[in-house]
Amino acid sequence: MEKLEELRKKYEEVKAQNLSLNMSRGKPSGEQLELSAGLMDVLNSKSDLKSEDGTDCRNYGVLDGIPECKRLMSEMMEIPEDNMIIYGNSSLNIMYDVISHAYTHGVMGNTPWCRLDKVKFLCVVPGYDRHFAITEHFGFENICVPMLDDGPDMDMVGKLVSEDDSVKGIWCVPKYSNPTGNSYSEEVVYRFANLKPAAKDFRIFWDNAYCIHHLYDDSQDIIPELVTECEKAGNPDMVYKFASTSKVTFPGSGIAVLGASKANIDDIKKSLRFQTIGHDKINQLRHVKYFANVESMHEHMRKHADILRPKFEMVEKILEEELGELKKSGEVSWTNPKGGYFISFNVPEGCAKKVVRMCDEAGVKLTGAGATFPSGKDPKDSNIRIAPSFPPVEELKVATELLCLCTKIAAAEK
Repeated sequence: MEKLEELRKKYEEVKAQNLSLNMSRGKPSGEQLELSAGLMDVLNSKSDLKSEDGTDCRNYGVLDGIPECKRLMSEMMEIPEDNMIIYGNSSLNIMYDVISHAYTHGVMGNTPWCRLDKVKFLCVVPGYDRHFAITEHFGFENICVPMLDDGPDMDMVGKLVSEDDSVKGIWCVPKYSNPTGNSYSEEVVYRFANLKPAAKDFRIFWDNAYCIHHLYDDSQDIIPELVTECEKAGNPDMVYKFASTSKVTFPGSGIAVLGASKANIDDIKKSLRFQTIGHDKINQLRHVKYFANVESMHEHMRKHADILRPKFEMVEKILEEELGELKKSGEVSWTNPKGGYFISFNVPEGCAKKVVRMCDEAGVKLTGAGATFPSGKDPKDSNIRIAPSFPPVEELKVATELLCLCTKIAAAEK
């Protein structure tokens, strides 16, 4: 009891500092954005604004992207140039469009999802709140699938997909997953490729947002390429693959890509040609001029890692120092990712909302408790997503120490 009172007193002292810190979203810091400042200088009014096939990038046209940009993104995404469409700046926008296309017009000749009595989507949890919000927005039933150390619970995925034709898709972040930072194992990827869905229009929504976002040069997660594996398994049309340069260059003006089988690409284009005559080709050309090839892109990402790595390591060090005993007793746990943008932190069951509220009252805003589950409902009320990227190091240190203090108080009171 004396220790609890001591913790409460310390908390009141922190509150008295009137902090105003925010680590609620995984945004690149200003220092990271400066890395891409040169992107603004590669084109000017005197530049040749024609693509290599002669297309004038200032004008209308080219629905799926200029060839040199497709080649660059093909290297980043590890799929053939013919198996992709270059969009605007947001991969989330592509995901919404693909869902909308399936909802109103159906997938490759199948019944539009809006005409079905029930549409279900599998959500790997903890996961990305904006994914879950899209399918919830369309009125689908989101079904939680636990995230294990090596990826989703594939026994559960296989059973649900094979037995229920109303299951139309699954949200996945396969590499440095949001928020756990875990990557799918080879076995999990192969099991995905060999699924036997009851629904002909079942699709894996493979959001490879962090495909080149490593924190360490000498220790990187490598996963098999799913579009290729699906083709080998006789399921060439089962996956939509998404990626972007949002956390490579500028999140507000990057390049987003959809990768899929030729049949899927042709199907998507049927609707896309009514939406646009073509996306921003000048931005595509700008990225190609800035990154001559994928090796240049990897070198650029090492600079990002140099900024991010100390932040992740500091958070992990503070968690270990402050909460090591609670970790040993199994009351708390956290991930130690090799890449991506997040750390998944589990507090004692029933305490996440309380910890987040206490941090907020002391001036530190975290991602809302429950945000990593559909509808914001974490059944155990235990998971908190830590986003170390945006705050300066000193602010991040203060925020993490407060998080640990609030966790200790919640654990002691429980």
